[in-house]
Amino acid sequence: MHGKDDPTSLFYSHNAATYAAALSDASLKRLDAFLAGLSAGATILELGCGSGRDSAVMIARGFDVLPTDGILEMASEASSRLSIPVPVLRFEDIDKVSAFDGIWANACLLHVPRSELGGILRKIHTALRPGGVFYASFKAGETEGHDTFGRFFNYPSRDWLQLKYEALPWKSITMEEQSGSAYDRKPTEWLHVTAVKS
Repeated sequence: MHGKDDPTSLFYSHNAATYAAALSDASLKRLDAFLAGLSAGATILELGCGSGRDSAVMIARGFDVLPTDGILEMASEASSRLSIPVPVLRFEDIDKVSAFDGIWANACLLHVPRSELGGILRKIHTALRPGGVFYASFKAGETEGHDTFGRFFNYPSRDWLQLKYEALPWKSITMEEQSGSAYDRKPTEWLHVTAVKS
């Protein structure tokens, strides 16, 4: 996402309440697997928290969670759901060093232009502690483009995304493909990536 006035950001600004209500249930299968790799009470940064649904589960399970979103209106939706302040954090502004045991980025980094994704992954890697776990999901494809709502997606292929991750020192990178859907209700090929920092 390029700025607060680009079509993707405007979609989430204008549709924050609708979007939050439509996707109100946590993606527990992926979340359970992610949390299983962390110790009790681990510190987790959530990027693009949207409605706050995933952070709600993690907080309820006793984790030390910092939910964030790049869009003010989405952060406000999450804040009212979670009853805690939810800061606005854009991916390019991630500046922490060895601060988190886990970083959860469900269906949000898929909006980062391909030319910028490597740098964002580097910031995330830096923000993780050694042995930290990072989860992200992407809509698979071959070229960048927009959906019917005007939202931008990077639509990476599995091989392209693998190379982006391999440019950084991870102990392990696990990528799974899964057919599913999303907010637009269209068939979607998802890439789920879990990486553990060396």
